[in-house]
Amino acid sequence: MFSTVVPYKNQHYSELKKDCLEHKKLFEDPEFPCTNSSLYYRTPLPGRVEWKRPAEISENPHLFVEGISAHDLNQGEVGNCWFVAACSCLALKPHLWQKVIPNWKEQEWDPKHPEYYAGIFHFQFWIFGEWTDVVVDDRLPTINGKLIYCHSKSNNEFWSALLEKAYAKLSGCYESLNGGNTGDAVVDFSGAVNEPISLESGPYRTDPKAREKLFSDLMTVYDRGGIISCSITASPHERELRLPNGLVKGHAYSVTAVRRVRLGHGLLAFFKNDTITLIRMRNPWGKHEWNGAWSDSSEEWQKVGSMERSKMGVTVEDDGEFWMFFDDWCQNFTDTDVCRLMNTSVLSVQKSWCEGVCFSSWTKHTEPLRNRCGGCMNHRQTFLQNPQYVLDLQDEDELLVCLQQRDMKIHRPRGQGENLTIGFAIFKVELNRKYRMHDLITQQNVATSTYINARSVFLRKVLPKGRYVIIPSTFRPEVEFSRRIRLTSPLPTFFLRELDLDKPRVRCWSSFVGYPQMVTQIYVHGAEGLENQDSNGGADPYVIISCESSSVQSRIQNDTRDPLFDVRAIFYRKKPNKPVTIQVWNSNAVKDQFMGQVVLPATLKDTAEPQKVSLKKKGGQTAEEMPGKISIRVVTSRELTAM
Repeated sequence: MFSTVVPYKNQHYSELKKDCLEHKKLFEDPEFPCTNSSLYYRTPLPGRVEWKRPAEISENPHLFVEGISAHDLNQGEVGNCWFVAACSCLALKPHLWQKVIPNWKEQEWDPKHPEYYAGIFHFQFWIFGEWTDVVVDDRLPTINGKLIYCHSKSNNEFWSALLEKAYAKLSGCYESLNGGNTGDAVVDFSGAVNEPISLESGPYRTDPKAREKLFSDLMTVYDRGGIISCSITASPHERELRLPNGLVKGHAYSVTAVRRVRLGHGLLAFFKNDTITLIRMRNPWGKHEWNGAWSDSSEEWQKVGSMERSKMGVTVEDDGEFWMFFDDWCQNFTDTDVCRLMNTSVLSVQKSWCEGVCFSSWTKHTEPLRNRCGGCMNHRQTFLQNPQYVLDLQDEDELLVCLQQRDMKIHRPRGQGENLTIGFAIFKVELNRKYRMHDLITQQNVATSTYINARSVFLRKVLPKGRYVIIPSTFRPEVEFSRRIRLTSPLPTFFLRELDLDKPRVRCWSSFVGYPQMVTQIYVHGAEGLENQDSNGGADPYVIISCESSSVQSRIQNDTRDPLFDVRAIFYRKKPNKPVTIQVWNSNAVKDQFMGQVVLPATLKDTAEPQKVSLKKKGGQTAEEMPGKISIRVVTSRELTAM
């Protein structure tokens, strides 16, 4: 996850600091100057802004005061509670913030050696698949001597203000941080995969089983170091409206604990093993808390022993952090972002995820007609011109698929800061497909993401063993932008690559060995009434589809005479007069047993529905019939030039 770091704007921290020390000057960043353009692009601030260095704000400035904590942060004048909530989550993860704030001890003020201070800091963010090092000077915007934006509770602690400045530099200006998504900021801090979940439209408020499953998932993510945040949807005029229950609409909260809490006191609690599901959150404002059940001073806490409360760190003060019953959390919050940290390093003994990544760009004009922005499936004439990625699953697996686009906040000053509407579709295809899809009718659409104008689109899906094609797209055609598709799984059971070719290449030796003239797609659904082969009255059948020198084998169906193969194959036929053969075999530990075959004629016609055909012995159409029938379909058979 922690790959090579690239310098933003080609600014190298060590070189810039060395130059400042040699010339005994404090750094001034030419790429993010102390001017109004770095503050806003539309709405001026209410007051005279002065850019001050920390030593001009506090007598004893520090990067950290008594370490780093989620309680350090307070939101400023810009509406970036989403960013502050992400910072609160970051503060809970030492291995993450020490990556985001690299060499933090070396960057800290040293009162004994003030000559080593150069007024320069650097931070690292995971931007579109690579770690990016961002340099800033220490001049911070103030009004009446106080910091305008994100700041710590201690007036001499500056890590959060400097981190925010670096993030604002990436976004073009501070005002560009007005409105955003906590999950996106967490991804930028960690390289995590973000799964947005709607608590409002999902089944979690009405279905206890779905709610329990969600709680277990959140607890697993949290225990594995993941980061969770939540919010309440609000219309523009309701934003930051405080509700009677103490929660704030249109406001991002960081989740700081997820746990099952033991009820009762003393040994009775231990033997009774009665628990309740609770979740703890923090308001980035550092105040204003939930006042319902399980709030700081509610009577429900009398059900919990003092030792358990001590473990949970329950405090009765308006510090912005509070507990809620999980059912109440699902009822009151509308959205949550679940960010899973992906340990994909092959060198780690704690490797928990496998990952596949493909990156490229949509363009308007590309020849041949592929990797163009063909739009979603509503645009059937151009959809298959989009990039296509083939995915091989070696076993049934739960996949996390994430399609990302570049962050658009930096374009807000030009009125172009909105994300494009993107999504993707997944098709189950032939086991031996090596070339791009050319029609939608013959393929099985097994999953389609939502199309949304978000920085990333996520889909979690359990898929059986097989070969699939993933097609990402914009909602509308003829839109240019960069994309990054990221696939993760707990098991090393998949392989992802882009399909580049429309059909087989013409080689220098093609004139001697031949070039395909026909393309044929075959679908074998299943069989029924096969011959008994085992002592238990069943068999372990599988099917092999062969054409010329190519073949495709299905998975084995255990202990059945009526197997469901559900297997597809595609053949590029150099000799169209050669037949296609479908054989059924019984898997045997010593030697597989032949159960019959179907030989399709060279001239194949498309069949809309699977046709049942009797199995025969080897030897052609006149051979003796064998027990059982097989259900097959000629999906399509046409000249290759018609593709």
